[in-house]
Amino acid sequence: MTTHAIDEQASGHQFQGQAIKTLLILGASGDLTGRLLLPGLARLVRHGKAEGITLVGAGSDAWSTEDWQERLATSFAAASPDTGTRNDDGALEQICAGSTYHQVDVTAEGSLAELIAGLQPPVAIYFALPPAVSEKACATLEPEDLPDGSRLVMEKPFGTDRESATRLNTILGRLVPEDHIHRVDHFLGKATVLNILGLRFANRLLEPVWNSLHIDSVDIVFDEKLTLENRARYYDGAGALKDMIQSHLLQVMALIAMNAPSTLHERDLRDHIGTVLRASSVHPDFRSSTRRARYTAGSIDGREVPNYVDESGVDPSRGTETLAEIVVSINNERWAGVPFRLRSGKSLGRTRKEAVITFKPVNHLPDGFTGVDSPTRLRIGFGPDTLELDLDVNGPGDVFCLDRATLQAELNASELLPYGEVLDGVLSGDPTLSVRGDTAEDCWRIVEPVLEAWKANDVPMDEYPAGSAGPSNWSTAEVGGEK
Repeated sequence: MTTHAIDEQASGHQFQGQAIKTLLILGASGDLTGRLLLPGLARLVRHGKAEGITLVGAGSDAWSTEDWQERLATSFAAASPDTGTRNDDGALEQICAGSTYHQVDVTAEGSLAELIAGLQPPVAIYFALPPAVSEKACATLEPEDLPDGSRLVMEKPFGTDRESATRLNTILGRLVPEDHIHRVDHFLGKATVLNILGLRFANRLLEPVWNSLHIDSVDIVFDEKLTLENRARYYDGAGALKDMIQSHLLQVMALIAMNAPSTLHERDLRDHIGTVLRASSVHPDFRSSTRRARYTAGSIDGREVPNYVDESGVDPSRGTETLAEIVVSINNERWAGVPFRLRSGKSLGRTRKEAVITFKPVNHLPDGFTGVDSPTRLRIGFGPDTLELDLDVNGPGDVFCLDRATLQAELNASELLPYGEVLDGVLSGDPTLSVRGDTAEDCWRIVEPVLEAWKANDVPMDEYPAGSAGPSNWSTAEVGGEK
């Protein structure tokens, strides 16, 4: 079944609720809004979606409406049209001209409620704010402050630990129903989710061997060349484990490991994701099950990168890691004994975003073959979504010598930018790609013992030069291997 066919099937599940009339962005003057949210909205509009939406910005900066509209024009222009769009610049100009900006302290009692009261309902409120500020803002609201059909959109990380995530869930649950809460995971776009599910469940060749009898290990890697990029204020308080593994890679792991849901309806899908995460944990021998490292001075693509601790805005006493790896055990019948290695880091020598499924060796290889009997590996690439299957075949010249062959395919890509997919789900009332409240708490439960061990320095902080593959004592073979 193709991604398109699965998408058609999923679209049969219509989510009830009034169409959103107003999109209110809190933190409108921040980097996230200008760099990601607004270009995502522009692409959405160019595809004929989000029609009739009124956009309102709010922030702590003393901007005028004209300043805000100038930001809109700049960010909309940055989202250049792709093939297949309607190139509906007229609709974008209309949104821009009708948009207003309000300087407001959203944590002050009554301020956010007063702003919402003046907007056309139903309203989607996007909290493009730090977690602690979002929690304070929500705490100022009462259920009667939100018109019927309102939706709340929370950026990652959801809370700063399990306790704060539970507290925030309680606050949000008092305001709106769970299916009106969108906890954003922009890393997992709709096309990526459906590509994984289509590959998993539409191919009889794979599903019978998708278990501990045949799979040796699973590696999920998100390595970036990007450095701090002026985000030290956030990143130095989070680190690689919180920034990517807790909030994104555990979700990818759950999609790869889950049993087949009955349907692609959000409840079926999110129930199965939750089941995997509830069965997941990191072995308490954290020196063996986890690793952390921080980059030192180096060079990436000819650009000199300073030592992380010398970066502007970094507090060396925090001991923040820029590369993290944890081994997760999924304690159920399908996956008992299979290590799921999750790794993410910044300032590395190459960008690598993929899941690698390594199969166990064959039970018997007949005598007479020469060459290297390498493991069969299936690689699922993210952004762009790709598929590669590494197999042993008879080599050229000597038919007795095993050689390596790779079968490759490009998977269907979304026509929207990642945040366009996020906003599409919000405006259409589809919470399928949203992280459910219990799942958000379970992700914190899985990583919190690791964070505590690292804080106590029970696991050494390794180092690696910026632009390298990582610490010299971290074998690349342990994270899926070089191609």
